[in-house]
Amino acid sequence: MIEYENLNKLNQTFFEDYKTAFDEVLKSGWFILGKKVIEFEKEYAAFCQTKYCAGVANGLDALNLSLRSFKFEKDSEVIVPSNTYIATILAIVENGLQPVLVEPTIESYNIDTNKIEEAITPKTKGIMPVHLYGKVCEMDKIMAIAKKHNLKVIEDCAQSHGAKFKGKLSGSFGHAAAHSFYPTKNLGALGDAGAVTTNDELIYENIKTLRNYGSKVKYENSVVGVNSRLDEIQAALLLVKLKRINEITEHKRKLAAIYLKELKSDFIKPRVHPDHFDVYHIFCIRHPNRNELKEYLLKNDVKTEIHYPIAPVDQLAMQGILKNKNTPIAREIHNTTLSLPISFFHTENDIHKVIELMNAF
Repeated sequence: MIEYENLNKLNQTFFEDYKTAFDEVLKSGWFILGKKVIEFEKEYAAFCQTKYCAGVANGLDALNLSLRSFKFEKDSEVIVPSNTYIATILAIVENGLQPVLVEPTIESYNIDTNKIEEAITPKTKGIMPVHLYGKVCEMDKIMAIAKKHNLKVIEDCAQSHGAKFKGKLSGSFGHAAAHSFYPTKNLGALGDAGAVTTNDELIYENIKTLRNYGSKVKYENSVVGVNSRLDEIQAALLLVKLKRINEITEHKRKLAAIYLKELKSDFIKPRVHPDHFDVYHIFCIRHPNRNELKEYLLKNDVKTEIHYPIAPVDQLAMQGILKNKNTPIAREIHNTTLSLPISFFHTENDIHKVIELMNAF
């Protein structure tokens, strides 16, 4: 069986370093907002080529607190891609704001920059581009639009650790950027974890205050905050994996290159463009008979996933919330995408076996 993902196999190469890191935290006796969190924040900011990084509890909180830090008026509008994972939209809704869906391009699966301006109204305050599957959006155009209309940009970098657009790293473009370290990510923790990167000192200080009960000084609460702190143990484990993130990226890019070269043209493969350095958190193909293909591969001992089977406009939780229901491109993507095995533990031989089966479909 070629599994889609196996977190035990994925992390085996890190086990000994994980044990050392865990023992160090255990012996320190300091488990909340300690030296490891500070060290990881410093190292991850440097990795993203930003001035600041604030660790938080998870990726959704990173999105949520980024939005809160801008203090948008209630019912302000935030532009978001219509095919994003639901977390991006949940953060907007949780802040009392209105999500405005803009369709992606069918080639990149990222927000169509040519459609953003037509969605802007006097109530629009922000844009949340999502670097889906490990490909950075056309951020030069997005930042130009934001500057023209005086909007804030919050990047959703949950799937794009180390990805680049025109040589510039994911998480370094916007006014703030939210990162997830969910265990299956290219830079994955052993539990929930997240962070916000920014070049704005005020935003950085706001996030640090909001994540810690609204407190800068112990027992003094200046604003209404939450408990969303990056765990000291998770920070220590992330430091281990961060040292090898480039190795992880190159392995996944090597496996992706095999898929791109050898899969038949029957399958719509990810677009490759010289402006983009893609990290392939997910290697997603499209096929009109996606469900039959998935079943066929499973019968032949290959597990796959669907990211994501239900478009946001069709989610029960979003009924009565999302106003612009006309999202045919998003529905087309959600109905035809299939994610193929491309983990750090997969071998080139695994990928060749998957390709052989697919080309015979």
